[in-house]
Amino acid sequence: MHKNISLRNAGIIAGTAAVFAFLFGIIITASIPNLANRSEASPEQSTALPLVTEQGESPFTRVAENVTPAVANISAEKTISGRFPGFEWHFEGPWNEFFRDFFKGGPRSEQRMQTLGSAFIISDDGYLVTNYHIIRNASDIIVKLTNKKEFKGDEVEIIGTDPRTDIALLKIKDGKNLPYLKFGDSDNVKVGDWAIAFGNPFHLEGTVTVGVISAKGRAGIALPEGPDFQSFLQTDAAINPGNSGGPLINIQGDVIGINTAITSPSGGNVGIGFAIPANLAKAVIEELKSEGKVTRGYLGVYLQEITEDLKDAMDLPSLEGVLISEVVDNTPASQAGIKGGDVVLEFDGTKVKDVASFRITVASTEVGKNVRIRVFRDGKEKELKVTLGEMPETVGAAPEAPEQEYELGLGVVNIDDPRGQRFGAQVKTGVIIIDIKSDTPADKAGFSVGDVIMGIGNKDIANISAYRNAIAKLEKGKPVIFHVQRGNRKLYIAVTP
Repeated sequence: MHKNISLRNAGIIAGTAAVFAFLFGIIITASIPNLANRSEASPEQSTALPLVTEQGESPFTRVAENVTPAVANISAEKTISGRFPGFEWHFEGPWNEFFRDFFKGGPRSEQRMQTLGSAFIISDDGYLVTNYHIIRNASDIIVKLTNKKEFKGDEVEIIGTDPRTDIALLKIKDGKNLPYLKFGDSDNVKVGDWAIAFGNPFHLEGTVTVGVISAKGRAGIALPEGPDFQSFLQTDAAINPGNSGGPLINIQGDVIGINTAITSPSGGNVGIGFAIPANLAKAVIEELKSEGKVTRGYLGVYLQEITEDLKDAMDLPSLEGVLISEVVDNTPASQAGIKGGDVVLEFDGTKVKDVASFRITVASTEVGKNVRIRVFRDGKEKELKVTLGEMPETVGAAPEAPEQEYELGLGVVNIDDPRGQRFGAQVKTGVIIIDIKSDTPADKAGFSVGDVIMGIGNKDIANISAYRNAIAKLEKGKPVIFHVQRGNRKLYIAVTP
């Protein structure tokens, strides 16, 4: 039985429904923009920092304000010796030998020159970092901050240097409450991340340039100043002469690298700059601070990258690992049974990727540690145990040539040695001259740094071993012919031991 609803009750119900519908509509209407804004904001929220701050400034402004006070201008005087200091003779064409012979006997002289670079403070009591090549053989070091305050003479102490990574650690004596920078984690840096370079290019103090990380792990870069151990961050942030030693900074204001070098046909920035990664630098700096030098693990081998041709010729299963081209006698490698032709696949539980990273891994391993090495030999994998030695101070990629190599005044290395790669040899075998002692038979004969010795007398010279054997058989006072590659030319040079 249905009851009749009065008009009064019907009106109340209808009014209540209308109010409810009105309120519901307001809620829905208010929610729609929020939902739209939320979906539109998602991409923006994924960006670490806005392109423009709330104050309308670039995010780099704040980084520059925080970093610049801790960046220093560093200058140092050094003495160079030569027949024509500050001028490199490089002639091509028919007059090359004429000019070389004409000036070869000129008087030697000394000249004072000043290097200029950058540095940055890493502690409030005045420890600061720069490149070794800036202060090498230098005196009268001057450190100048952006607030114009200077420290020089006895106020600046060299704590330690490491030529193999091109790092130097200095200390401002009695430093107090100085602005300083912190190192970030360069392993977490990704290609495409912001990179901000600070320094003093061309005497222009407090310069800031911005780019991105272009690549990681760059090695085998031909640089006149080295270093031997290379695993550079590459950036297109403008780096020019004078930027060396300055910090490469991320968007959070942390140091991710030390600006070190550029590759350029003109000597100026073309968007290819290199920085020592922060994690490599931190380990070196900590040891320089505590010990004054860096102690490195040592095997005693020469290494090569594995190419497709080598893979096919040696019947290797893949391109993985690095090839040992030579084992030096009386070294940890020779004592452990490592042989030339072995392919190192794994070192201390870590897969070996390339020559550069393998060298750094070995060098970073504790001296005296027993390490397992997995190699590929004669079609099979083999595990060896080696006790790492300590890398001699005079050794780069492998032991330096013995003293007999300097009997003629020549310092030589294998062509694939990083110390020689910077000269861009046009041949694949031989030994390359990286040093010539003055007033020696080699100096008087007209050799040049960068020459490749391909033959001595009737003996072909393929590597250091062949060179040593040939030098040992030379007769004093009897001229001998050296077959040399210089640039894209071949020539013969007579030397009297």
